[in-house]
Amino acid sequence: MNTLGRWARAEWGALYLAVREPLAKRRWRAVPMTVGAVCLTGLVQVAQNQPWGYRVVQNLGGVKAEDPLWLALLRTPLSLFVPALDLPVWGALAQILFVFGIAELCLGWWRTLVIAYVATLAGTLYARVGIALGPDHPIGLPASDAQVVDTGPSAAVVGLAVFLAGRYGAYVTAGAVIVAMVVEVALEDNLAGKEHLAAIAAVLVLCAWTAMRQRRSRARSTSGAPPIQS
Repeated sequence: MNTLGRWARAEWGALYLAVREPLAKRRWRAVPMTVGAVCLTGLVQVAQNQPWGYRVVQNLGGVKAEDPLWLALLRTPLSLFVPALDLPVWGALAQILFVFGIAELCLGWWRTLVIAYVATLAGTLYARVGIALGPDHPIGLPASDAQVVDTGPSAAVVGLAVFLAGRYGAYVTAGAVIVAMVVEVALEDNLAGKEHLAAIAAVLVLCAWTAMRQRRSRARSTSGAPPIQS
C-alpha cells in the first residue's frame, strides 16, 4: 500500500467501516430520514417557484434576523429544507444526500437531526448577535443583514461534517472544512460565511461535551460503577 493509501485508510478508515455495513445490508432503507429530507427539499423548491407557493414557503420556513425570535424558532425546523433561491437546488440536494446520509448511517436519524438543528440554530442566533454588535465589531454584521432570508442546509451540512470527522478520527478532514470556512469569510465577508463559523463553533462544543461524557463513562466502567446512559 502506498503512502497516500495508508494516509486515506488512517484518515477515513473508521468512517468507511461505520458506513459500509448498514449500507451494504439495507441500502437506501438504511437512510430513510435522508431520503425524506431530499424529497422534502425538492418539493419545497418546486413550491417556492410557483406563483402561489413562494409566500407559503416563506411563512412556514423563511427565517430573517429582523423577525421576532419566537417566530424564527418556529420556522427554523423547515428552514433547513428551504433551498436558497439564488443558488442551484442540486447543490442543496447533493449536500443533504451525501452528508446527511453518512451521518444517518453512523449516528442514526435522530442524532443526525439534533446535530443539524444545533448547527442551524447556532447560525440563526449568531445573526442576531452579529447585527446587534454592528459592522465595526470583528464578528459583527451590518444592519442590512437583518433582512436577508436565512435558509438552506449549508450550516447543518458543515456542522455534521465537522462532527463526523472529529468522531471518527478524520482530523485532517475536519481541519480542512474549518479552514475552508475561514477562507470563505476572508474572501467574502457575508452572513452565510459567518453563520458557518458559528455552526462549527457550536458543533465543536458538542464534540467536546460528547468526548467528556465518553471519558467519564469509560472511567466509571473501569472503576466498576454503572456507566452513564446516553
